Amino acid sequence: MADRLVIENCAVATVDPAGTEHPAGHVVVSGGLIEAVGPGPAPDALARGAARRIDAAGHLATPGLVNTHHHFYQWLTRGLAQDHSLFDWLVALYPVWARIDEEMVHAAARASLAMMARGGVTTAMDHHYIHPRGGGDLLAAGIRAARELGLRFTAARGSMDRGESQGGLPPDFAVETTEQALLATEAAIDTHHDPGFGAMLRIAVAPCSPFSVSTGLMRQSAALARRRGVRLHTHGSETVEEEKYCHELFGMGPTAYFETTGWLGEDVWMAHCIHLSDSDIAAFARTGTGVAHCPSSNARLAAGISRVPDLLAAGVPVGLGVDGTASNETGELHTEMRNALLMQRLGPHREHALTTRAALRLGTAGGARVLGRERETGSLEPGKLADLVLWKLDGLGHSTIGDPVAALVLGPPAPVTLSLVGGRPVVEHGRLVTADEDGIARAARTEAHRLAALAGLAS
Repeated sequence: MADRLVIENCAVATVDPAGTEHPAGHVVVSGGLIEAVGPGPAPDALARGAARRIDAAGHLATPGLVNTHHHFYQWLTRGLAQDHSLFDWLVALYPVWARIDEEMVHAAARASLAMMARGGVTTAMDHHYIHPRGGGDLLAAGIRAARELGLRFTAARGSMDRGESQGGLPPDFAVETTEQALLATEAAIDTHHDPGFGAMLRIAVAPCSPFSVSTGLMRQSAALARRRGVRLHTHGSETVEEEKYCHELFGMGPTAYFETTGWLGEDVWMAHCIHLSDSDIAAFARTGTGVAHCPSSNARLAAGISRVPDLLAAGVPVGLGVDGTASNETGELHTEMRNALLMQRLGPHREHALTTRAALRLGTAGGARVLGRERETGSLEPGKLADLVLWKLDGLGHSTIGDPVAALVLGPPAPVTLSLVGGRPVVEHGRLVTADEDGIARAARTEAHRLAALAGLAS
């Protein structure tokens, strides 16, 4: 075929259900799909007449990374509230975030997406729940940025209807009424959601958290999502303070509360899920509820270590999330693979907690399952979308690590020689090909300064 791409002579980690790997193999891409993957050179019948043929010696081919939790707008407030726990951090930053507008969010989204793409992410996700009055269409700003950079994208239309006057943490002018939130969420589904195979854009229904959302909005959001056939996302069990809050307000813990509001199920995934009991994990496993594990953010806010080995052993779907870059300033997913492995080994399972292959699976196939896209992406298998990454492992940072998966997970961030989304290059030789990185950085800095001035933070 005229658009066929042949990649040869690289190590291949397919992350398929059997964990198939090839020390020296090939991947063939055509029509936006993976046409073939296997050991040795590509078959002559496929290689002959290929539009492009890459000798990828010294590289590892993997599925593209899948990010399952993020807040793009936070790119403009990195480095603030450095020594806070979650609730204090939110109290410090909500008044700043409440002043964002569409131009700011677009710049922040481009920067967030660029950082992830350059680090091997091919499927991104954003949970946007702050909608200040007069700020413009902030969800559309993130969607536009993802389209411009060429990443596959799940836009989780978030919401909050419990402001300060009702016992919540955000300022009243940064929250919506229950009716406003539901109407705007359904409008986002009408306007943007694509349920088809290979869709570049999906919408999820995503009220923020139990302490910023009314029970009515939680219940009605779940009903809306199921009526429209889209997925549901929220924060859950992130801190011990949240556990206490739920017991005081609802008379039960977060997981029990979520179940009473319709928020457990195969179409649901939650961010963090650090403080889960055995019965909570059993409930997640029984219902197929997924988890977005965010190890760097969990550490930055001193929230705790999630019970990932126990979740996996129970069969709970688990992927990785960057989380917002006000609590994970690196903003890229390789760090999450490495930190997931290292932090879990500080827990009760110690050296048996996670392997390098398990960490890679969290960042690829696990994330695809959490987003409901396991039939499309997350592994290198014929018929799946050609979302893949070639990592350069023969340079200074990796050349002496003989196991390529260990080099990728345990070593420093590996340079990306090629990243494809649906067969289209997004990154080549470590640089974005779909946008100007330097221009993105300048625009984000300008908008960060403007936000700081509006919030009274400028010096």
